[in-house]
Amino acid sequence: MAISLKKGQRISLTKEAPGLKQIMCGLGWDVAQSFGARQIDLDSSVICLNADKKLTDIKNIIYFGHLRHSSDAIAHQGDNLTGAGEGDDEVINLDLPLIPPDISYLVFVINIYKCLERQQDFSKVNNAFVRLVDRSNNKELAHYNLSGSEYAGMTGMILAEVYRHNNEWKMAAIGNGFKVKGLADMAKMYS
Repeated sequence: MAISLKKGQRISLTKEAPGLKQIMCGLGWDVAQSFGARQIDLDSSVICLNADKKLTDIKNIIYFGHLRHSSDAIAHQGDNLTGAGEGDDEVINLDLPLIPPDISYLVFVINIYKCLERQQDFSKVNNAFVRLVDRSNNKELAHYNLSGSEYAGMTGMILAEVYRHNNEWKMAAIGNGFKVKGLADMAKMYS
């Protein structure tokens, strides 16, 4: 059974799934009914950081415009423009053994595409979640719900971190929202 994480909680992925090698990170959301039939485009991304939590190369950002890390360890499955449908709206796959040793943190972020132009924020989003699944058996390891009034006015969010610690892979549920124009503003937080 998956662990339902709360903001700030940490788990050891290595202990939850011994031998874990491949992870699917799924992101899902729905447009709030009060927002009508308009669409909201959430974009999921991974920012790869070194042990000092610094972004050392722009190529270490995986998003809809750069779908695959040069190591083949991280692969974004493409952009969902609406959040329509059940289940995961955007998927990012990780192959943990292939992650280069100079990458210690994988920071999963989302932002609302063209948020200022469209006057959109996370108050217009319902049922937002991020989940990690062991790809070898499709077992959900962790699930983190992201919707709530605390995200009103926010346009970007750090969802979670998957990181190495003492030869283990761990996950921290972050859930911090920010007012940003886009992914570039979020990446600057790690420069």
